[in-house]
Amino acid sequence: QVQLVESGGGLVQAGGSLTLSCAASGSIFSINAMGWYRQAPGKQRDLVATITSGGSTNYADSLKGRFTISRNNAKNTVFLQMNSLKPEDTAVYYCNFRGYSGYVGALKNLEAWGQGTLVTVSS
Repeated sequence: QVQLVESGGGLVQAGGSLTLSCAASGSIFSINAMGWYRQAPGKQRDLVATITSGGSTNYADSLKGRFTISRNNAKNTVFLQMNSLKPEDTAVYYCNFRGYSGYVGALKNLEAWGQGTLVTVSS
C-alpha cells in the first residue's frame, strides 16, 4: 500500500501565499503522476494540478499563473505553491498518487488519496 502525508495548509489572508507538501511512502514501485485536487464545502472535488514523473504538468485553467506544482522524485514528494490566494480558493486540498505498488512479478496499479489539508483564505 501507499500512504500520503500532506502538510502546509492553514489560514492565510487574501493575497497571501501557501505551500502544500505531500510525501508518498510505503510499497512504491513507480509513480506515474502525483497531484492536487480540492473540494470546497458543498462542491465536488476538482483538479488543481498534476505532475508526471517526467515533469509534465497539467493545471486547472482557472489556476494557471497563480499555482505551481513541483516534485522531488528522490523523496516521492510533491509540492503546490499557491500565490495571490483568494477567498474562493478556500477548500480541503487532497494529494493524489497514481502509480504502481509492490514488486516485479506482483505489481498493483494503484490510485491513492491523502487525508486532505484545509486551506482557508480570509478576505
